[in-house]
Amino acid sequence: MAQSMQSIIIFGFSVIPIIYLIRKDFIVLLPNTWPIIFLGIVLLTIWNEVHFFIVHRLMHFNFFMKHVHFIHHKSRIPTIYSVYSFHWFEALLLSTVPLTILPFIPFSIVAVFIYPFVSILLNLAGHCNYRFGQGKGNYWVNFGTAHNEHHTKGRKNYGFALNFLDKLYSRRFR
Repeated sequence: MAQSMQSIIIFGFSVIPIIYLIRKDFIVLLPNTWPIIFLGIVLLTIWNEVHFFIVHRLMHFNFFMKHVHFIHHKSRIPTIYSVYSFHWFEALLLSTVPLTILPFIPFSIVAVFIYPFVSILLNLAGHCNYRFGQGKGNYWVNFGTAHNEHHTKGRKNYGFALNFLDKLYSRRFR
């Protein structure tokens, strides 16, 4: 529980550097129109998948698994209680999703602030231990099943909600 509280605080404070960079004009904002907001959320979802895959794969190297990521894997079966159960260092890395893209690609501020809610909903769905759809095949709605397999079998299924990087790098359980 302590790790979850630390993670929530870290994720909450991760907005501070973004606000600072916006005020210093290092981050350019687009107008808040529905198409721009929608496109921004889609792009942030794709970027989150890439960012998460890289960080998660890194966490499975022996050093990080032994000292950092083991906390999240204490839950052999993912539950909603393991959503924020991270070592503070892993939470810090995962909280940098917007910070690693916003200085390079402009987004609507509404998309930037809506995306964390989209992300947590996807994260809850991935950890709720519920099978969406038939639970077989390579459809994106099977991410809950994929993440469950990751916790029980390990070494594969490093993606967040989409499975395209696991497929690309042959890191997916079939």
